[in-house]
Amino acid sequence: MLSMDLFRNQIDIIRADHDKRGISHERIDAVISLDNDWRNAQKEMEDARRMRNQAARGIADAKKSGDEAESNRIMAEVKDLGDRIAALDEKAKTLLEERDTIRMRIPNLLHDAVPVGADEGGNTQHSLHGEKPEFDFDTRTHNDLIEMNKWVDLERAAKIAGSRFFFLKGDLARLELALQTYAVDFITSRGFTFVQPPVMMNRKAYEGVTDLSDFETVMYGITPDPLYMIATSEHPLTSMFMDEVIEPSLLPIKIVGVSPCFRREVGAHGLSDRGIWRVHQFTKIEQIVISHPDDSWDHHEELLQNCIDLWDNLGLHYEVVNICTGDMGTVAARKYDLEAWLPGAGAYKEIVSCSNCTDYQANRLSMRFRTSEGNEAVHTLNSTAVATSRALVAIMEQNQLEDGRVRVPECLVPLMGGKTTLEPCQW
Repeated sequence: MLSMDLFRNQIDIIRADHDKRGISHERIDAVISLDNDWRNAQKEMEDARRMRNQAARGIADAKKSGDEAESNRIMAEVKDLGDRIAALDEKAKTLLEERDTIRMRIPNLLHDAVPVGADEGGNTQHSLHGEKPEFDFDTRTHNDLIEMNKWVDLERAAKIAGSRFFFLKGDLARLELALQTYAVDFITSRGFTFVQPPVMMNRKAYEGVTDLSDFETVMYGITPDPLYMIATSEHPLTSMFMDEVIEPSLLPIKIVGVSPCFRREVGAHGLSDRGIWRVHQFTKIEQIVISHPDDSWDHHEELLQNCIDLWDNLGLHYEVVNICTGDMGTVAARKYDLEAWLPGAGAYKEIVSCSNCTDYQANRLSMRFRTSEGNEAVHTLNSTAVATSRALVAIMEQNQLEDGRVRVPECLVPLMGGKTTLEPCQW
């Protein structure tokens, strides 16, 4: 969330950002009003405590001098002061909670380079990579390919877990594992530490990394425990240093994590989103950087370059997109997406999201680093390296052969035991 210093001293910056996003100032005004009320309640409470302390000294002096009348007079004047202080304290706590609940709904400040647009139609192309594949036969969708090769069993998974779950089998399952190993090796070679996070988080930590009012509907809760299944490893990895003061010598902290991810994907999303494109459980390799504020924009470009180099090595055709104001969401200050070309769908589809969240998550998580002038919020950044199910779809559709088999990307052949094509599963 945005710091209170911005609301108190640089409110025009927040208002201008809301204007750029095309949203009203209603919540801004509410935060300012509640903050003023909270500060007034705090002052009243401090004044009352000061009065009580002065009275206590006066009563002690009066009793010491034997002036019982003066002692009784002072006690009569302040007899209700304790109740008043307790009421003011409760009022201040309520106002603070209301203020910060609204403040957590106010989005991050956008980078100046974010294009203005009402929705995803306002996104702009940043760069184009690889050659668009051409075929001398009618291409198949990934749904056709997994069905004819028996690489995925959706029906049996639905029988035991429901729709949008799947069994992954044979060579496609081996390719998924190869993608995990390849991505981890690739990112760790660039100075990132491999971390496997927990797959459950409590509400406090989750509220630190995302706007639960928007995101909670796609998350799985754990009953009766107050926990959530993670929707991406970004969330536990970013909140790993919650409520900590980080030594500046440790910055930047660079992490690559692998985890299963769980999401309630609801509604109809079209033909290309059937099969294994949009599912309830998938594996993701994620990049995280916890950075000094002065360096975060350089790290954002570093994360993007890691993705570009990784996906170029896979030999796939994709575009990098600048996400516009209307498609940005609450947490990021700037975001790039990589979108792979899916011949079967005849469209580019998102495979990577790369974001700089500046100090927005750090303020919510109380993640700071030491400076000579006190503690300051770090910046947090995240980027997908590979979401394996979507990578498999892109590989299958772009590398499909006329007989339905699929060519293995060259960089993955050693991790596939030398196999150069994915062969059908027998059952």
